[in-house]
Amino acid sequence: MRVLQLIDTLNLGGAEKMAVLFANSLIEKTDFSGLVTSRNEGLLKNNLDDKVKYLALFRKSTLDFSAFLRLRNFVKYNKVDIVHAHGTSFFVASLLKIVYPKIKIVYHEHFGGRKNETGFQNKLLIFLSIFYSEIIVVNDDLAIWCKKYLCCKNISILPNFIIPDKTENKVTFLKGEQGKRIVFLANLKHPKNHLFFLNAFLYLNLKNNSWTIHLVGKNFKDDYSSAIENFIIANKLEKSIFLYDVCQDISHILLQADIGILASTDEGFPVTILEYASAKVPVLVSDVGYCAKIVANGYSGLLFDPNNSEDLEQKLSSVTSSSTKRFDFAENLYSFCNLNFSCEIVVKKLLDIYTKTS
Repeated sequence: MRVLQLIDTLNLGGAEKMAVLFANSLIEKTDFSGLVTSRNEGLLKNNLDDKVKYLALFRKSTLDFSAFLRLRNFVKYNKVDIVHAHGTSFFVASLLKIVYPKIKIVYHEHFGGRKNETGFQNKLLIFLSIFYSEIIVVNDDLAIWCKKYLCCKNISILPNFIIPDKTENKVTFLKGEQGKRIVFLANLKHPKNHLFFLNAFLYLNLKNNSWTIHLVGKNFKDDYSSAIENFIIANKLEKSIFLYDVCQDISHILLQADIGILASTDEGFPVTILEYASAKVPVLVSDVGYCAKIVANGYSGLLFDPNNSEDLEQKLSSVTSSSTKRFDFAENLYSFCNLNFSCEIVVKKLLDIYTKTS
């Protein structure tokens, strides 16, 4: 079995993290493990094992023939038989299949919001799905969508997993009072719903109890991030809400956290929750995507409706007012994720999926 992970970039994101983790985890379990980025590199390149065969195409346009030629040569030279295409890289994988039909394509859908889209919005994806041998999705809603619209009916649900980086440089030190830090780990963009959560923090006046919020994620310097920055200034929260932009020492950051937040209106299978769990951070997360199958409400964390401000305010008040609850939530989530979403369990399921395509 000779497998290539295909992803557009290696910027910090859930799909990108999974592509790197799969590539690293398959080194000893397959005859060949490689990874190709079709457009740009990114910070996650530093997480790629040296034994993974790597190529960056730096594709300059939709139909960059020199990039496709380099990809074809790389695949042919390394005798790749399975191309695992993550997210929007399905386009490049499909063109590769046309010029090099020997490969099998496994398409991996990570985008939770796809379930809200129509077939008309995804005409290209639907048309190119005739080239797929297998489709992997991260939750039931996406499986239903793919069965309804895509041509390939071989669909498997595969959870995400993480492997904490114990060698990372510890460079980010959170501000605020120890024991009162809320970390919101998400890029500053739709549908992460930052302002919805910030409004709840403001309404409950948690700054007066010394609670602070720490926003860790890519700042795109656009209208979304400007709205957050303006909110902080307008409500005099500069000493209570802090923006850190992209950080690589996530494990170190989470060891300083007391609550982990996910407020998205759409999710697939959030890697963020697994990162919180691994660091034993109690969580307050929106009830979307696969979240309710990871977090048992009231037992291993709290779930809230991301469109209901009163629900969020009640849950946020509850979790900030009880250190005992926070401890129990963190321990229970840690145990559940270790049992169900370990690298060994997920990679074994992935290898079974690959075997089906052969």
